[in-house]
Amino acid sequence: MTNLPDGWTLWNDEHEGRRILAFRPDVFNESAFPAECMPTVFVWNGSRANRPGATQIRTETWHAVLYLEPEIEVVVEEFDSREAAVEGATDIAGRFSDGEIDYRSAYQIPREDYFEKLDELTGREP
Repeated sequence: MTNLPDGWTLWNDEHEGRRILAFRPDVFNESAFPAECMPTVFVWNGSRANRPGATQIRTETWHAVLYLEPEIEVVVEEFDSREAAVEGATDIAGRFSDGEIDYRSAYQIPREDYFEKLDELTGREP
């Protein structure tokens, strides 16, 4: 198994299928910040078409996607294999942990409390 960057947990790892990394589940647990706001990186080879059921259609292309919420994609990268996508997901997680990813630009309406907490957890200056 690949070593994960600080703060990241392997949430799910299906043999030859989907893999999910979760950031700081101890923080995003409903008490202070809702669980749906937990940053996650999904790896899968489902279609990215925007229609019902499309994600169930398998493709040759693997994706690693950083979500801050179910509808907020911050980073989307494509790969030729699951192995490459798993490495890419770990790289995305590391860049996030290191404060290298601009998550504010993904939002039309700022969520300042959330941004401040992400800044604190990633050591990023606002």
